[in-house]
Amino acid sequence: MIANDLSQSLASLLGGLGVVIAFMGIGLAIAQRYRKLTVVDTMWGLGMTLVAAETALVSSGGDGDPALRWILLAMTAVSGVRLSWHLHRRNFSQDEDPRYAELARDDGRSFMQVALMRVFVPQGAAMWLVATPLMVGPNNEDVVVWLLVLGLVVWAVGVVFESVGDAQLAAFKRDPGNKGKLMDRGLWRYTRHPNYFGDACVWWGLWLVGGLASGWLPAVLSVVSPLAMTVWLVWVTGARLLERTMMQRPGYPAYAARTSMFVPLPPRRGG
Repeated sequence: MIANDLSQSLASLLGGLGVVIAFMGIGLAIAQRYRKLTVVDTMWGLGMTLVAAETALVSSGGDGDPALRWILLAMTAVSGVRLSWHLHRRNFSQDEDPRYAELARDDGRSFMQVALMRVFVPQGAAMWLVATPLMVGPNNEDVVVWLLVLGLVVWAVGVVFESVGDAQLAAFKRDPGNKGKLMDRGLWRYTRHPNYFGDACVWWGLWLVGGLASGWLPAVLSVVSPLAMTVWLVWVTGARLLERTMMQRPGYPAYAARTSMFVPLPPRRGG
């Protein structure tokens, strides 16, 4: 049984890798066409959805639970498509993201070389790694129902924090009266990064459903997914990196003193 599950998981992982390579190739061509590395951000959620779809429609089989494939696909599509659409609307009509502009300027190589070696290959590898719960979970037939329900709840909390946090920030920025002010309302009153916290919850929820609830083997094979996302979102590409810039803004240190950086908590008094 274990050998069969492992064999099916390997097939799913290889199938997902093929999807990621093909999809990132398309993204590279689009980035070259518009001369914008920011395209890769829009592709993240869509790529995850395609990996989940490939697993549901092609790779999974044998003893795996068919219902679990479609549950994981639905969860990934809801969160992934929403995120991609949000990033597309935010980024595509604007100039290149300063992070990518600085990367291209400091690297010194041609746009295509930077896009391939510094952006799309690393992001593609990260996409495949993070998507492991979507690929290995459906290959197990013994699903623990209460863990599946818990995973759905954690995932739903993540989707709410991501979508509501993004919507609140967008509405705040649209109001001319808020120019020069800091967003410290709604969910932003309890965490300085509700969207990053929500994204982490989404992947812990997907791991609970596609990993832990699916058995010890899928759990072990895929736990790197939520761990890596949490590390990236808090310390690497997310909150900590953004805070370096935000701390230079007037009023932000005081906001940071009273507001939790990541996990939502009641505001601290005297901050």
